[in-house]
Amino acid sequence: MVLSITRTYFPDGTNGKLECEGKFICNTIELPWKNNETKVSCIPEGKYFIKKRYSKKFQWHLEVLEVKNRSLILFHPANNALQELNGCIAPVTKLSGPGLGLMSRKAFTKLKDLVYKALSNNESVQLIVKS
Repeated sequence: MVLSITRTYFPDGTNGKLECEGKFICNTIELPWKNNETKVSCIPEGKYFIKKRYSKKFQWHLEVLEVKNRSLILFHPANNALQELNGCIAPVTKLSGPGLGLMSRKAFTKLKDLVYKALSNNESVQLIVKS
């Protein structure tokens, strides 16, 4: 399975459109681009793989693997990138401003269900991030 995020960059945040093989899934919000600095920047454009991950804070969620000079880049619910993200990606149902979105849990559940189904069928899940 191939997921792609097409980004639009703003000074206060990064908005994206997440698609699976050309089919729209949801929008995304991220931190603004700040040269891949830990906890203040979105991740660099490129190709990554995604796996399941569990933590007490987010329960079952998704991790983006092998991000250069970064670790624990996750997909998890959030509606305000500057207040709730440390470099992670939040799926949102609707964009409401740069780095801002609405109904993140609903969008996250949709994405998680899609990815977990592919992973349970032993498919690899690739993420392409571009602008």
